[in-house]
Parts: sequence; structure tokens; C-alpha cells
Amino acid sequence: MPFTHHLPASTLALALSAALFPAATLAAPVDAGSPAAATAAAIPAAAGDSADGGTPPPSDSRHAEAAGAGRHLKDLDSVVVTASPLRDTAAELSKPTDVLAGERLDENRASSLGETISSIPGVQSSNFGPGVGRPILRGLDGPRVEVLSGGMSSADASTVSQDHSPAIEPFLADQIEVLKGPSTLLYGTGAIGGVVNVVDGRIPEHAIDGGFSGRAEMRFSGGDQDGTTDMVRVDGGNERFALHADAVYRNARDYDTPEGRQANSFIDTRSGAIGGSLLGDWGFVGVSASRFEDDYGNPGEAGDLANGERGVYLQLRQDRYELKGGLTDLWGAGSGLRYSVGHTDYRHVEFEGDAPGTVFDKTASEGRVEASYDAGNGWKGAVGVQGSDSTFAAVGEEAFVPKTATRELGVFGVARRSWEEFQLDLGARIDQVESDPEDLESRDFKPMSLSIAGGWKINERWRLTASFDHSERAPAEEELFANGPHLATLAYEIGNTGLDKEAANQFEAGVQYRSGFVDAKVSAYYNRFRDFIHLVDTGEQWHFDEQDESLPIRKWSQRDATFRGLEGEATFHLADGDRGRWDLRVFGDTVRASLADGGGNVPRIAPSRLGAQLRWESSGWRASLGATRYAKQDKVAANETATAGYTLVDAHAAYHFDSGRFGWELFVDGSNLGDQVARVHTSFLKDVVALPGRSFNAGVRVFF
Repeated sequence: MPFTHHLPASTLALALSAALFPAATLAAPVDAGSPAAATAAAIPAAAGDSADGGTPPPSDSRHAEAAGAGRHLKDLDSVVVTASPLRDTAAELSKPTDVLAGERLDENRASSLGETISSIPGVQSSNFGPGVGRPILRGLDGPRVEVLSGGMSSADASTVSQDHSPAIEPFLADQIEVLKGPSTLLYGTGAIGGVVNVVDGRIPEHAIDGGFSGRAEMRFSGGDQDGTTDMVRVDGGNERFALHADAVYRNARDYDTPEGRQANSFIDTRSGAIGGSLLGDWGFVGVSASRFEDDYGNPGEAGDLANGERGVYLQLRQDRYELKGGLTDLWGAGSGLRYSVGHTDYRHVEFEGDAPGTVFDKTASEGRVEASYDAGNGWKGAVGVQGSDSTFAAVGEEAFVPKTATRELGVFGVARRSWEEFQLDLGARIDQVESDPEDLESRDFKPMSLSIAGGWKINERWRLTASFDHSERAPAEEELFANGPHLATLAYEIGNTGLDKEAANQFEAGVQYRSGFVDAKVSAYYNRFRDFIHLVDTGEQWHFDEQDESLPIRKWSQRDATFRGLEGEATFHLADGDRGRWDLRVFGDTVRASLADGGGNVPRIAPSRLGAQLRWESSGWRASLGATRYAKQDKVAANETATAGYTLVDAHAAYHFDSGRFGWELFVDGSNLGDQVARVHTSFLKDVVALPGRSFNAGVRVFF
């Protein structure tokens, strides 16, 4: 595939700013009630004074003037979690929730969503080369983890196979929210393991007080990686309307590993969107249209270019249209109504050489309405309804799943009662799910979920949380109806039309501690599954005549299973003086998953991790050095190989300065500085695909 380099997004941004933003009309301050303003208050960072005494640009929420206002203002637990219908902060929720935003998000942005958020305890990533990385939460992945874009399903085919990339661009995210544990109450049966919500602001929800703002970035990759990523975002408007536009272009060639070149690991991604809203004291209503294009190689089928045999590569295209709105104070202070409708057209073509092999098509429509209320006496809550209708079809030699229409309808409600020290959360949801395959008998399911959670603030430093959840999941299309060779996973997969609902009972307890010296939180959980759906390697082989190779036969089966784990992190504030602020962050997670009745271990469970990062900030400078140890994973299923442990060392450095109404940031990031051979145990390709060796990213960010 030819590689052509487009105009760098940062160059485009500078040209736009020169034409549109003369000195007298540069971006105005953010509306005080907007999420950007809340983030500015919550996540400031030390920065040098502007050259002319001006204020930082509103798009640069990380470098607000409150840098010295208090240590905990930088705490991401203070950022509002939009995936919660009550618009809580992460610190107010009784269930484990993490948010990536600001500098920490910038330092972790990667080509895949899973890799971007993998520094969060309890979160790791699948791997099918650098083009594909879906989040894994506490050992659960695929159809058990719901990936959302602005609170609505990403509506791609990433749950069907590990070689399918989520249609999400991490470089456009304002913040990424991770709700760990069952979130089926809010988002349906696909969230039995958790939710990852990417907030991109493509439909503005708050007024801009005149003018424009935006940001842009251009970065180059070096070392064992070779490529560029360019992005630009522009927002503008006034108190009555707001407009948004964004674009990303990424071009990366095959990377190197400590063992040599990883053939067919290229990426070529283009993404963009436009959106606009009408705004007022009554609320907002807006629309957006976006396009996501992603071409990437499958390093598991690399071909042989020396002999003129090109490897398998994938071409993904998604068009997405959304309408969102909100009405405020409809039935008293603190009440509101939010609604959203989305439609997605998705196509995914797998090329074998230059000839198209299998085509995956998916069309999906989704609607959601939720009403929040404040009943007084400490009670508040929300009720809602959510429905979707999708059709998935695969055509070609890898059409191992028949054309299937899936319809879902769910009704949910959550309520909260707050006292001075105590908080009680209740919730319930029931869904109707129908899967109707072509030429096969349809299946109907009625999953139901219940939840009770609570928090006890012992004093200003200590807080305890506990929750119990019963959640149910309807089987996905491939689990029910698969029957054919699935070359991406190098197997012949057989579904089971007799599968029952999967049910989980989870208990979790957590403790949080905050002081002037340390912020810490630890969670322990026990999750008992009834009829856990998993792919079993039968030990038998099927000969694929066209490829002249034998594939292992794997069947979708059910058996009770137990997941138990521990995760936590702590940030120690070592010093804060004339020589800068020093913080030490440590984190770790572990999960153990086994099947009942002597069934052995659940396959492809992420290994235990332990990591640490030392961070320094002073007068616009920041730098960090960290290391993460991935343990050997030898708790494997039948016919599954173990994976050796490895340590990944990373470093980051950046300098931020303001010039007039522009904020500039020069940065350099290093990854796998120890040049370790690292294989991702959760990947079907772990025996043939390794992570990149010692690599660097360097570039510039501009905020205007």
C-alpha cells in the first residue's frame, strides 16, 4: 500500500489561526459552567508566565492560573464523569471509576484505545499489532466491555474478532472515562465487564463567549518505530451557537522489535468530524457527522514480500451521524432531560494481497433518553430507556458468522440517598434482546441487572466503599452462530445456538485515603459467573484446503467461572518547593480466573503488573521516568502456551510556555527504553508478534 504524507495538522492549525484569529479576536475565556472550565479548575499544571502577561488559551485547560492553588486540584478524581447520568465526579462514585485527561492523557496517547488507557490499574489491552488494541477490564474483553463515543456505542465490529479495530481515535479525546465492574445498569448487556467512554466534544454542550479556540499537535516517531501523527481541532461560536471541527492523520510504517522487523505492522489512519449546537438557558441541541478510515496490516499473516506475496491487511471505513440534546431544570432545580440518537454505517474489508477476501458490513441505529431528578431529602436519581437496531453481515471466505439482525430495548433507573457521611446507590435494569440470523432460528433473551452500593466517609482522609451487583448478558452473534474458519485467530470456530444468558454476581470493597502526603485507593473484587461463555480449544484440527493448512477447532461453550482480583494505586507527594514538585506514583493489579468443576483456567487472562513512576514539574517543565513489570503468565488454559514476563521502561519530558493567547508545548516521549522482548499474553498472535523495541516520539502541541 502506498504511503502519502498529508499536510501536517499543526501546520494547518497555524495557518487557520493566522487567518482567523487576529490579536484582538483570539479565543475568549471558557464559559464558567462548561466542562472545560471544570477541567481547568480540576487539572491545572505549573506553567511559565505569558510573555505579554496574557492568560493561557481556553483550549489549554491544563495550564490554568490555579497551578499553585492546591495540591489536589490536579487530581483527576475531581473531573466530572459524563458517563454517569447524575454527572458525578470520579471521587463521588461508589463504584471504581478512573478518568484520563490533560497531561496524563497526552503522555499516554497511542494509536489504539486499549494502549492509551493501559496505565490505569485493572486495564490492559488486546493486541493484533499496533493498529488494534481493545480495552480489557479486569480480565474481561470483547462483548463484555462496552466502548462508547460520547455515551453512545461505537457500533463497530471490534467485538467479533481481535483483528478488528475499534472505530475510535484517542488523539481527539478530551477525556477518557473507565467504569470498571458491571455497568449493565447504564449501558446494557455489553457492559457486564465495564465501560470505556471517550468524550470528544464533537457536539458542543456549552456556550463559547465569543471567538474561537483549538489545539493542534504534530509528532514524529523514531527508534524502532517510524511514522507521524498530526491532529487539529477548532471550536468557535458565542452564547447562542457553537461549532466544532477536528481531523487526525496517522502514518506509521512497519516497526522493529529486539528480534527484528515485525512485517506487515503498518498503520494509515484518517479521521475527521464537524458538529454544531444551538444553546441557551434552556439547554442545548446539536448534530455531528464524522468519518473514520483505518488501513492497517495483520502481522500474523505477514506474507513474503521478497517473493512478491503481500500480507493480509484491513481497510476500515465508518460514517457516523449523531443528534444530542439536553433540557435543564424541567421539573425543578437539579432536574434535566438528555436524549441522543445515532446512526452508523460500517464496512471492514480484509485484503489478501491486492484482492478483497472477506467484507464485514454493519449498520446500526441507537437511541437513548434519560431523565434526572432531585427528589429532596437527600434523594436524587435518573430513569431512562435505550434501544438499538443493528445488522451485521460477513461475505467471503472468512464469513464465519451469518448475517444477523439484533434488536435491543432496555429500561433502567438509578437512585441515590446521601447523608453527611454515608451514601447509598440503588439501580435496576431489564433488557429485551433478539438475535435473528439468516437461515437459522432466532434467539430471544431478557437480561436483568440489579445493583446496590454504598460509601462511608469516615473522616476527611478515609473513605470506604462496597457494592454488590447481579448482572446478565445475552450471547453475542459470533458466540451463537459462528461456523467456519476464522483466519485472524488461526482457528475454525463453532458457535452454540443453545447458549443461555451469562450471569455474574460481583462483590467489591474499596478504600480511599487522601492526605497532604499521599493519595491512595485500593479495590478487591470477587466475581462469580454462572454459564460463563468462553472459547474452548477442542484439540482437534480442520484442514483448510484453500490455504493448505490445518486450523485448531474451537467451540463456544459455557461453564461456571470465578474471577477474583486486587488493584490499586498511590501517589506520594514527595516535595513541593522552589526546585519544583516531586511525585511518586505506584500501581499494581492482578486477576485470577478459573473455570468450575475442574475446568482449569480461563484462557488469555492478562498477567499481573506492578509499576512506578517518578514525576517532576517546575516552571513550565515536566519530566517523568517509569517502569512497569509484567509478570510471567503461566496460569493458562488447556492447549494455551505460557508467556514470559518483561519490564517496560518509559520516560516523558515536556516544556510549556505561553506567548500571547497561544500556548506551546515541546515534548519527547520514550517507550521500552530497555529494549525488552515483550509479548502480550491476551493476544492470539503472542507467539509470532512482539511489541516495538526502544522507541521515541517527539513533537509540538499548540493551544489557541
